[in-house]
Amino acid sequence: MPSGLWRHRDFRNLWLGQTSSMFAAHMVAVIFPLLASVSLNASLFEMGLLSAAGYVPYIGVSLFAGVWLDRKPKRAIIVLCDIARALLLLAIPIAWWLDLLSVPTLLVVALLVGCFSVVADVGSASILPALVERDDLIEGNSKLELSASSASIAGSALGGGIFQLLAGPVSMLINTVLFALSAFFTALIRGERKGAEGSDGTQGAEGSEEGAEAGQSIWRDMADGVAFVTGHVTVRTLVLTTLIINFFMAIAEPVALVFVTRTLDIPPYTVGLILAASGAGALVGAVIAAPMSRLLPLGRLLVLTATLTGVASLLTPLATLVPAPAAVALMVAMYVLDAAMIVVYNINVRSYRSAITPDEMQGRMNATNRMAGMGVMPIGAVLGGLLGTAVGTLPALVLASLGTLIAPLVLACSHVRTVKRVPVPQPEAEPTA
Repeated sequence: MPSGLWRHRDFRNLWLGQTSSMFAAHMVAVIFPLLASVSLNASLFEMGLLSAAGYVPYIGVSLFAGVWLDRKPKRAIIVLCDIARALLLLAIPIAWWLDLLSVPTLLVVALLVGCFSVVADVGSASILPALVERDDLIEGNSKLELSASSASIAGSALGGGIFQLLAGPVSMLINTVLFALSAFFTALIRGERKGAEGSDGTQGAEGSEEGAEAGQSIWRDMADGVAFVTGHVTVRTLVLTTLIINFFMAIAEPVALVFVTRTLDIPPYTVGLILAASGAGALVGAVIAAPMSRLLPLGRLLVLTATLTGVASLLTPLATLVPAPAAVALMVAMYVLDAAMIVVYNINVRSYRSAITPDEMQGRMNATNRMAGMGVMPIGAVLGGLLGTAVGTLPALVLASLGTLIAPLVLACSHVRTVKRVPVPQPEAEPTA
């Protein structure tokens, strides 16, 4: 007999829908650059634009998505985004068949898919507290993170294999089907609890005045979401620590591959095995997140996992001091430990944030968090390249690792370190600074 949330019909449908869309998203992340590089012979600049297309929507769309999700039923919006992504991806094999596929076409599709993905991403994080009880949030987030980890490993591998097996653009048909399946299962959800009504403030307006007032209301609602995050002591602290971790990890990312392949002189096939360890570590993290949250008080667990993330990243520069086989072992250990701790941290932070946020603010809170956390990544990546050029790859990696350790210091110096567990009841009022 299924136990826990597996017996919860709406959660099962959410899990099935999200698992399907996660696999599609990871496959698309592999197939898009392959299409650009192999099928369309894109330049390095065009490849860079394609990569940036995945981050830009988080900066430009997140806050609008949060307002929309707090005003309307989240289930319907997620379904709409899945259908839109399915249709957009279907345009790629059609354009190829009509001999109209080009790099600009791929960039437009990638940007539009990214916009709908941001809305769906914020929506999936916001709908869970409307489906399950607060004390089930860690279990629910753990199960969803387990799917995300599995999709990261299998989806990426399947994306490359399907691209090679089929004609490149035709491989997008698989992802169209997966997003359609996600829309189908999400549409089966029936028990979404509604947040506060009447938040748009447009009652009584007519004609052009209605449009103006609605526009003002959108900006006001966006400002309310940002004000909630920045004014709520706990949420602000959690968003800040996530931002710090993401920023310094982004600094290390462009340097790490050059460091591994050139400084350590590790061959490409071994690099692939090392990078696969990250997916395995994420899978481990998704499995151990709930047991760890039961064994340790929440505040101490967050400080511990954030600390271990920074310490693990120091294993990369340490690899220069040992022979090649040991260096590979250290790199594998780093990716496994780093990914596992990040996943445990994310599950508990996400559950904590959701539990202390009123239902009517879930969309805007998650949107503001996504914009802050993802928005710093392109900045960090550019700074990482500049830092690596200026001081060298080894010092850049050490500085990025030390920077990551700022996050547990912030947590340890805040009231979060004293929190015992994710609170079950929803608070009536949010604390302010």
